[in-house]
Amino acid sequence: MTTSSQSTVLIRSAKAQTLDAIVADILQYYQASSRIHADSRVVIKPNLCSESRSKIAHANTDHRLLECVCRQLKEFTEHVVVGESDGIRAPAELAMEESGVFELAKTLDLQVVNFSKDRLVDTGHKMLQGFGLPATLLEADYVVTLPVLKTHALTVFSGAIKNQWGCVPRYDRILLHKYLDQLLCDLNGLLKPSLAIMDGLICVEGRGPVNGKPREVGAILASDDLVALDATAMRLVGLEPRESRHIVLSHEGGFGQLEESGITVDGPFDEFACQFEPAVLDWAIRAMNYCTRSSFFTKKILMNDRIFQPTKQLVNLSRKIGLVR
Repeated sequence: MTTSSQSTVLIRSAKAQTLDAIVADILQYYQASSRIHADSRVVIKPNLCSESRSKIAHANTDHRLLECVCRQLKEFTEHVVVGESDGIRAPAELAMEESGVFELAKTLDLQVVNFSKDRLVDTGHKMLQGFGLPATLLEADYVVTLPVLKTHALTVFSGAIKNQWGCVPRYDRILLHKYLDQLLCDLNGLLKPSLAIMDGLICVEGRGPVNGKPREVGAILASDDLVALDATAMRLVGLEPRESRHIVLSHEGGFGQLEESGITVDGPFDEFACQFEPAVLDWAIRAMNYCTRSSFFTKKILMNDRIFQPTKQLVNLSRKIGLVR
């Protein structure tokens, strides 16, 4: 996708249509059947950033949407993979288990891959020196990313482009946050997702992407232009796309349309237009993000639950009484 062509973003109402009908419409619109053949290798990247049962419903890709996408793609090819990388506090398998991925894989005969345990390929990228990216993704013929529409304290917004952060196979990828915006842009250039289907059923506003508040919207958005999709989703919830640096960099890098004039919205935008509570980048988040540049801090303090969890509780209490702003 380049910035010289008009892009289309689909918006569909899960209140007016079934998810099956919506997914079928999306796959037909973006001509998936002509791009995916019987021997094609398809990889689906959901957003499985939490293993906590209390947060899965809003922080992770809705299981119903994932099921519809997997089932319909299986009609084109038997080679369908669902993948995710380890998180900083839990292996991908735990998030997959709690999100019902393994049960779904058994029912639909899908392959499940923990990208952190996959064969890694050196891409030569200077920010990824010392480790590679998952071969399953790099060798795929068709990659579908399934993000959740969320606010994000560091990147303002988390959507289609940001979902590829979970393709970095390092559990300690937080050490790469100093490169976050540029690396997100570059990752999408390396992985080249074919299609993004955004879960806007139950979204996250406020202190996202995990600890924010659930916000029911009831929409599904999709595009083969991830920049246009993210920009449209941000406008839908009252955010300014140019405030999200990784989206701007992706546009400037030629990966998609940012301006409204270059994007055709197909669907009931006005029906879902609303104002999300933005994520506040308070001093506690700023300080933690700065300190993650240190491998010692990250591994000895941030990843040490005996230190981190009490500190987190103290910071949250301070937020409630107004000491952290």
